[in-house]
Amino acid sequence: MIRARHLAVRRLAQGVALAALVACAPASGDERTARSTLVIGIDVSGSFRRGGRYDSSIEFAANYLYGHLHGLGGLKKPTNVFVGSIGGEQPGETKSFQPIHTFQGMSVAEIASYLRREYPSRDGLTDFNPFFTRVATLLKRQGLVLSPLNVVLFTDGLPDLHRDKRDSLSMYTKINMSELEYISKSVTIRVLYPAPTVAVHWEKRVPRRRVRMWTVDDEVMATWRRHYRQGAPPEAQDTLWKWINDNVDFRVRSVGVL
Repeated sequence: MIRARHLAVRRLAQGVALAALVACAPASGDERTARSTLVIGIDVSGSFRRGGRYDSSIEFAANYLYGHLHGLGGLKKPTNVFVGSIGGEQPGETKSFQPIHTFQGMSVAEIASYLRREYPSRDGLTDFNPFFTRVATLLKRQGLVLSPLNVVLFTDGLPDLHRDKRDSLSMYTKINMSELEYISKSVTIRVLYPAPTVAVHWEKRVPRRRVRMWTVDDEVMATWRRHYRQGAPPEAQDTLWKWINDNVDFRVRSVGVL
C-alpha cells in the first residue's frame, strides 16, 4: 500500500515537471526571429552612370532586396530594412530613408521601378559622411542599436570631397564612419560596383576600428546576370541567390584600419 502511494506521488511529480517544461517552451507560432538591419544606399551621381553601372545596380538591388525580404536561397531575412540615396544636390544634404514596409508586397520589377523613380541618376554629390551619420541617427531613433547592421552601398566609391590635388588618396581618409563603430555588436559595410583600384582604397585607407569592410568591384558585379535565369520566378533563381551568398554576403572578419 505504501509502495503504491510512493509510486503515485512520483508519477505526479513527473507530470508536474513535464507540464512546467511544456509551459516554458515557446509555442510553434511564437518563435522570435533574431533582429537584424539591412540598409541600402544608392549612388545617384553622374559618375556612377558610366559603363552602365547605375542601370545594372538598380536591377541587382531589386533582386537583392526581394531575395532578402523573402529569405530565398538561404539569404538572411532582415527584420528591418531602410533604403536611401548617397549624397544629394548640396554638400551635407540629409535624405530620407524608405522603411521595409514600402517594399513588402512588391515584385522584383516593381521594386526596380520604384528605385529608378525615387533615386534617379543625376549629377548629384556623392557624400558618404552625411549618409553614415543619418544611418546612425536612424538606428538610435528606431531602437536598433544592438541588432547586427549590414550596410550595402551601390556606388563607384568616389567621394566628392575637397582634397589636395597633389594627394588624390586623401579623400578616402576623410570618409568618416566613426558613428557606426559602436552602434552595434556587428557592423558590415559592403561597397558594390567600385573600380578595382577604388575598392582597394576603401579597404586600406578608409579609417575604421570595428566596422567590417567588404568590396565587390564592378568587373565582378558585371557577372551577376550570368547567374540570373531570364523569365524564371524569384523562387527558381537558385544560382543567383548562391552567387549573392558567395560573393556579396560573404562573412567578413573584423580587421580595423587606423
